[in-house]
Amino acid sequence: MQYFTRARSVPNTINYQVIDETLGMIDTRTMTDSHLLPCPDHSTALPMIGWREWLSLPDLGIKFVKAKIDTGARSSSLHAFDIQLNERNGSPWVSFKVNPVQRKQARVIEASVPVFDTREIRSSSGESQLRPVIRTPIILLGQRFEIELTLADRSQMGFRMLLGREAFRRRFLIDPGQSYLGGIPKRKKS
Repeated sequence: MQYFTRARSVPNTINYQVIDETLGMIDTRTMTDSHLLPCPDHSTALPMIGWREWLSLPDLGIKFVKAKIDTGARSSSLHAFDIQLNERNGSPWVSFKVNPVQRKQARVIEASVPVFDTREIRSSSGESQLRPVIRTPIILLGQRFEIELTLADRSQMGFRMLLGREAFRRRFLIDPGQSYLGGIPKRKKS
């Protein structure tokens, strides 16, 4: 069960509390009105996120993954390996493995989901690659919404996930000088 509350306690500030019992994340954060800017239609305020954020991919079994928010990339990408395309009942599916934590190979999550599309994606180095695209919900700053996600080997990259502009467009504003405005997950004691 997930709760996302906001309450004004001091003028020009809003307290956000994200409580996600399934993810084990409890975070209280105070944002000033400068972190909530009006939507283009001026009807509501959009929450602010930083240039990197922790998010969840609950349908893939990923409680937390650190993502780089990339306004220069149209699509989002998740680090995956052992990517296997197959069919189930005549529909294309993809099976893959994920190491959700950078530089930690011990934790491996396996997933198998329907393929939404296959697209040719040009990497930052200019090389084109045909990649499977899946649709899956994410949870970011207490909001749950579905995104399209390409699967690629990002083992040499600084982040396991790249969140492209199609995912956050009309949902969030980006403050490139801030990080983790949605909170940092608490580490489990070993």
